[in-house]
Amino acid sequence: MIFKTILSSHFVRYPSMQIQDLYKLIHQAAMGSEHAISNPEGVHKWMERELSEMGTGSDEPRIDPISDDGQIVRIHLRPFIAEGGDPVKLLDAFIQTAKEFRGDTQILRKYWNIATSMKYYSSNEMDDFIGSMQTQNYPAVHHSSKYESFYRPSYRVVWQKFI
Repeated sequence: MIFKTILSSHFVRYPSMQIQDLYKLIHQAAMGSEHAISNPEGVHKWMERELSEMGTGSDEPRIDPISDDGQIVRIHLRPFIAEGGDPVKLLDAFIQTAKEFRGDTQILRKYWNIATSMKYYSSNEMDDFIGSMQTQNYPAVHHSSKYESFYRPSYRVVWQKFI
């Protein structure tokens, strides 16, 4: 896959995406889901709660490749469940991804540079944002409140080979 195509499709699907949502997408594509696993029991409860509260959301594909090689994907819960997906198997894939996938900040920077070249935000905004993230060692971030409100995201990031 070409990362520009991934970014373009996300901006078409989520036109109110903020710079932190772009960073979140890039972070997940480059770093996987390791940040989300601190307590396996808590992850199970998080999934149960999300499944019971997710309601309706925007139109999303079941599997949404987010890395350039197509190996890291977002599995959107609404279509996944609607199509008979097993949440236990998805959770296992999510946990396995967190344990085995090793992110790469050089890939994160490469993806960020591609996004900067596409001019969705000004170069100054992009430089300031990534500079701030770099000084914090590229942490994971939450979606913006605008993105949360408009799109009600509900997905898990997994390594394609575990699905």
